[in-house]
Amino acid sequence: MKQRLLYLLRFYLLILAFFVVQKPVFLWADTPAGHSYGLADALRVMGHGLLLDIPVTGYLVALPLLLILVSAWLPCRLALRRITLPYYIVVSLLVCLVFVADLSLYPFWKFKLDATIFYYIDSPKDAFASVSFGYLLLRLLLIVGYMALTAGCLWRITPHTLIPLPSVKTRGILTGILIVAVVPLAISIRGGLGESTANIGKVYFADDEYLNHSAVNPCFSLIASLDKADNYADEFNYLPEAERRQLFEALYPAHPESPDTTSLLTTRRPNVLVILMESFGGQFIEAVSGRSDIAPCYNRLAREGIFFTHCYSCSFRTDRGTVSTLSGYPSFPTLSVMKLPVKSRTLPCLAQSLNEAGYQSSFLYGGDINFTNMQSYLRTGGYTDIVSDVDFPAADRKDNPWGVNDDRTFDRLYQMMEAQRHTPWHIGFLTLSSHEPFQVPYHRLKEQIPNAFAFTDACLGQFVERIRKTPLWKNLLIVCIPDHGFHYPENIDAEQHHHNTMLWLGGAVKRPMVVNTLMNQSDMAATLLAQLGISHNQYTFSRDIFHPAYQRYPFAYFTDKEGFGLTDSTGCSYYDIPSDRPIIDRPAHEKADPQAAALRIRKAKAIIQSFYDDIGKR
Repeated sequence: MKQRLLYLLRFYLLILAFFVVQKPVFLWADTPAGHSYGLADALRVMGHGLLLDIPVTGYLVALPLLLILVSAWLPCRLALRRITLPYYIVVSLLVCLVFVADLSLYPFWKFKLDATIFYYIDSPKDAFASVSFGYLLLRLLLIVGYMALTAGCLWRITPHTLIPLPSVKTRGILTGILIVAVVPLAISIRGGLGESTANIGKVYFADDEYLNHSAVNPCFSLIASLDKADNYADEFNYLPEAERRQLFEALYPAHPESPDTTSLLTTRRPNVLVILMESFGGQFIEAVSGRSDIAPCYNRLAREGIFFTHCYSCSFRTDRGTVSTLSGYPSFPTLSVMKLPVKSRTLPCLAQSLNEAGYQSSFLYGGDINFTNMQSYLRTGGYTDIVSDVDFPAADRKDNPWGVNDDRTFDRLYQMMEAQRHTPWHIGFLTLSSHEPFQVPYHRLKEQIPNAFAFTDACLGQFVERIRKTPLWKNLLIVCIPDHGFHYPENIDAEQHHHNTMLWLGGAVKRPMVVNTLMNQSDMAATLLAQLGISHNQYTFSRDIFHPAYQRYPFAYFTDKEGFGLTDSTGCSYYDIPSDRPIIDRPAHEKADPQAAALRIRKAKAIIQSFYDDIGKR
């Protein structure tokens, strides 16, 4: 009996120890630039991380406990090592694979491993596009080595053979002990006896987000995200229904389309080119207090066109930002609508609306158009002619693991525009080079990341000057808008990350102007369609920012993986979901109403609750 109990105790403590040791490894391996952490930080991370390490360990010890319970009543010897070895291999593989994946992806994603990883398994080429062969080989060796160590330690603490227990009394005592042990084990798996069960927010203990992330068990993060895939309408129910409705309807009022919307264009039927600029956040744009040396072409063009200085991105990834831009639909912290065809096909799309008004719509992307289900979304949305990486020579795809660099795709864009025989036409174009691993055939700036954005900027500038010299320019509207922002430099916060810009230019623009109105990228669809005199009633959450009703209360709402924020004339607030509290409260001025921050949070909660209700109904 003692042998059996010691085995379970050793198994439990060994698994728990592996999870605990993972914490300082993660903490020091992925330390953000400009930060440093010591032993005290590691000890705090390990201590708080136990709140999630213990539940996961409880799950993993359940099967050995059941096996020992069965063995108590067997009349024959049990070859325990041989029986448990397959389980050890599976457990070791999964634990090690999850840990190394989390360790490797965090520098790119800035959030803990979750079910998002399964979105990329369908396209392994793209999932590994940002990294080198050496990088992958090293991770593979880490997985194999860590797995061998884990499985080997488990095998060593396991008795070779369990002999039958000598009497019914001994068997009964052991059974009773194990049944009693199930109670604390179940409580530990649940996360305690209180109303709050085990959740990621329980390990958050610091104002430093990275310390909090370091404390999160990646296995728990992955498992916890799996059960949030379907029951969308029940998520984020912060407010009573009456309060939610009252707040939300004031923020997104139903109003008739206004015929007297400010006219920005010389024609109602320009050819429309929408350029989704990969990650092109406001911090790269001098005109909104970004760096002056990265995007000189964009800064120059901003003085020629209609420049929207406070256009906030809705999300943090391309698949979500694309839907927000083209469908005028909000983004979500826990799901990608593009990856859910049953939902995305219910959305309106800019191409669809333009096609109904006589346009023909095409789309160009130098990467894999099937990545994150993009092709399905675009084709359902009305883009009939799609050009992607496979439509380029192999030589054009060899320099960037994501696909074709922007110099080549801007050339193809020019060719597509010249080849148009039907007017009016619409082309959507997603750039690529300003994305990890930032490998570009351009070397104006020494820093790799800014240099990649400078390359895209140079490609845009050359393209505009080229097309300006052709007859196409006169009836052309170009809309440049980021798909999302980029977390650079390291010290920017969520609001700065999402504060981006939008630029309209071309011969169809009536006159240059600067628009300082707060807006979201999702408002582009309704604003553009209103300028073209095309109905945007289907775009429930996209707002014509020149409509008189919108001018009464402009605001921007944004989300990322772990929170949501709202900025208006009173300031900006950001709510952290795991810790269940606001972590940004930035008043617009010193004399701002102290109650404004609380109201902004209530409005933001009403918005996210309403958006999840909407996606749940679709």
